[in-house]
Amino acid sequence: MLYSDNLKFLCERNGNSYTQLAKILNISKSRFSLYINEKEIIPLTYLNTLCDYFDVSLDFIFNFSKTNSYKNSQKEINKLEVGKRIKEFRKENKLTQEKLASILNTVHPVISNYESGKFLIATPFLYTICKKYNISADYLLGKIDNPKYLNS
Repeated sequence: MLYSDNLKFLCERNGNSYTQLAKILNISKSRFSLYINEKEIIPLTYLNTLCDYFDVSLDFIFNFSKTNSYKNSQKEINKLEVGKRIKEFRKENKLTQEKLASILNTVHPVISNYESGKFLIATPFLYTICKKYNISADYLLGKIDNPKYLNS
């Protein structure tokens, strides 16, 4: 997913060890190492915590934008707001839940669970949607209201 380089850069720039960041996330250093080296996909809640800690946007971490951070960005992710925005995005792009599920290589009930706010969207699904449709990850997660779409 290509978040590794930017996270490593932020660690070096700020003088953080993997041990320090693992403590912030309340996980082991070995687990953090798997995430930062993209051996395992980092859960969105952890990625959001790191973005908040470093005061950077998810769009920056995902390499979607050179914009380091957004003014008035929310710290917390609200699953209901995320669900509402995913549904809005899906309808704007004339996608059924089935079609979006197919694009993400998952099943229809997964999309339904995201849209209802039952579950937070998985990191790789968020990444895929944002990359394919040029939409801001921070926007979809309700962290910002603008920009909604990123420049090409």
